[in-house]
Amino acid sequence: MVITEILARNARMYGPETALVERDPAAGRRREISWTEFDREANRFANALIARGVERGDRVAHLLMNCLEWLPAYFGILRTGAWAVPLNFRFEAEVLQACSELARPRVFLFGEEFVDRIAAIRPVLDRSVVAYVYLGPEEGRPDFAESYEQFVSGAADTDPAVALEIGDDAALYFTSGTTGRPKAVRLTHRNLEHACYVENHHHRQTHDDIFLCIPPLYHTGAKMHWFGSFIVGGRGVILKGVKPHWILQAVSEERATIVWLLVPWAHDILIAWERGEIDPAEYRLDQWRLMHIGAQPVPPNLIQAWKRLFPHHDYDTNYGLTESTGPGCVHLGLENTHKIGAIGIPGFDWECRVVDFDGNDVASGERGELLVKGPGVMKEYYRDPGATAATLRDGWLHTGDIVRRDDDGFLWLVDRKKDLIITGGENVSPVEVEHFFMAHPAIQDIGVIGTPDQRLGELVTAVVQVKVGATLTEAELLAFAEGLPRYKRPRVIHFAEVPRNATGKIEKPKLRERYGAPKD
Repeated sequence: MVITEILARNARMYGPETALVERDPAAGRRREISWTEFDREANRFANALIARGVERGDRVAHLLMNCLEWLPAYFGILRTGAWAVPLNFRFEAEVLQACSELARPRVFLFGEEFVDRIAAIRPVLDRSVVAYVYLGPEEGRPDFAESYEQFVSGAADTDPAVALEIGDDAALYFTSGTTGRPKAVRLTHRNLEHACYVENHHHRQTHDDIFLCIPPLYHTGAKMHWFGSFIVGGRGVILKGVKPHWILQAVSEERATIVWLLVPWAHDILIAWERGEIDPAEYRLDQWRLMHIGAQPVPPNLIQAWKRLFPHHDYDTNYGLTESTGPGCVHLGLENTHKIGAIGIPGFDWECRVVDFDGNDVASGERGELLVKGPGVMKEYYRDPGATAATLRDGWLHTGDIVRRDDDGFLWLVDRKKDLIITGGENVSPVEVEHFFMAHPAIQDIGVIGTPDQRLGELVTAVVQVKVGATLTEAELLAFAEGLPRYKRPRVIHFAEVPRNATGKIEKPKLRERYGAPKD
């Protein structure tokens, strides 16, 4: 089923029920819309786009912070037959310009936070953009844009009736750029539909489940996790803010049953609990049935600590890429908590291989590159045939991630190909070292990279972020490191904040740039 028809069906079946809630605790604001309102707002935006000349195959840029309007606008774009181009709200003007030069959007929808960035690159945008649409307070609207309400004023709230097929192109999603410049991933309606089935199959959402969405919606992970609830008409709650008490308050007051957390947020909740900064007795959490984490390697000790506080929670971890339409090509499985630390087994309707550098399958226990195949695999890297040919071969998506498969068939992430450190002829996995040090009670976060060395090739270099109020010296860290084999121990240590992107991934290119290891 074309994904826009799922929205229309939900409006028919569950019309007056609440579809989306937006919580903005910093502003003390809560808003909600029903399925009927969601569907009609998507139609209004679609018809307004069509009135401005947007046609099938055009691109519409979408640069908003998470808000109640985000998803109706996204579905409105899809209903025109155009491609939605959700943009990372952390992209600076230079990167937004590069993305826009590639996508060539006809309309650019943006929020108040991005006025300066859009104004700075208008000479490039003006080559293709026929309308700038601004969502925000009127006093902040730039003179080159019209307000969202102006844009949709007078547009019909009925379906524009553009014929769509399951194989039609639907969206361009840009990669996060954690391993280099962002690339544009071309996805179809079939890709998006499959994400709904994968997520629902893995986490067993019903119409009565309430999904709390915190990560940014431009990212395939957040939206595609919500898709599992969307396909059964389940309520979604968008939370603006990641403070531990805001998260628990939202779970309590909205009666959320499913929450997807990033590693830093789960870690912050545990720390706040440990310090007595939050009192569990103040919240109603008994209905919360599933906590799952993805987007990055998950330290096993984090989940072990979580299960001690929330023993009734189901837990799952999900592995995926933008190129696989987000999470789910590999997942742990609710019944497999005995395998905490693994990324899991092939997801619903997915196949996996582990191969050596010559493309030959490796034996259990041996390291190799993870390849995945399934209906979620992207169509291509848009306007980049070289990168497409290198990544898609015979229907298999080459992930660039190094894994091993154990005797039970579970996959364990070793690291990114680009991130492996070669020191004195030995391969060191930064993820393995990071997981080891996250067990230290004074460490808030850690990022490990290789830095150049004439004698050894690379040195294991750790950037350590100490918990607020804690102390940690280099000597204490090195003493703790004696639990690692000598060649895996850090030779260089920096005490500094660890940069992470909006989906919680450590920004290794930034670390390499700061500490002298240009590897990308």
